[in-house]
Amino acid sequence: MQQNVIEELRWRGMIHDIMPGLEEQLLKEMTAGYVGFDPTSDSLHVGNLLPIMLLKHFQLAGHKPFTLVGGATGMVGDPSGKSAERNLLDEKTLRHNIACFEKQLKQFLDFDKGENKAELVNNLDWMKQFSFLDFIRDVGKHITVNYMMAKDSVKKRIETGISFTEFSYQLLQGYDFLHLYRTNKVKVQFGGSDQW
Repeated sequence: MQQNVIEELRWRGMIHDIMPGLEEQLLKEMTAGYVGFDPTSDSLHVGNLLPIMLLKHFQLAGHKPFTLVGGATGMVGDPSGKSAERNLLDEKTLRHNIACFEKQLKQFLDFDKGENKAELVNNLDWMKQFSFLDFIRDVGKHITVNYMMAKDSVKKRIETGISFTEFSYQLLQGYDFLHLYRTNKVKVQFGGSDQW
């Protein structure tokens, strides 16, 4: 039986919203979950501390943490909390930033031993296989524009302008979860309220 990580996280005030049935799932078996980080700089920042600590508690409770670095999403730019579009980064800069993130994440999570050792994955590894037309056809057809427009990150930017690149960011995020579920049996995503 697993430790009740949800109880621990609630006690620490680290949960805002939670899907029904998650607590039962986590008590039933070791479960894989992930947090995504876009490598927009060469250092994690204070805003990353909460999700990193959440993953640490998740791992200490016997679950398997995945850290997803956005080699693909980092090229697009997350519109959440931004009033203007981010500068686009080249692959060399992103590779450097990802290497820096990996080194920093190893200070918090155990990547070396145990059945629930942490794993770092890069969404560029699976996103690079898609052509634009394949992605729009195979992924885009499963989400409505109405749903995408209802997201706070889009609503806040629609008046001042949001590029198609940033607008499509949530499609990439959604596909990340599907890919991790199919390939690693990941059942949980931890993230900000913008992803709810």
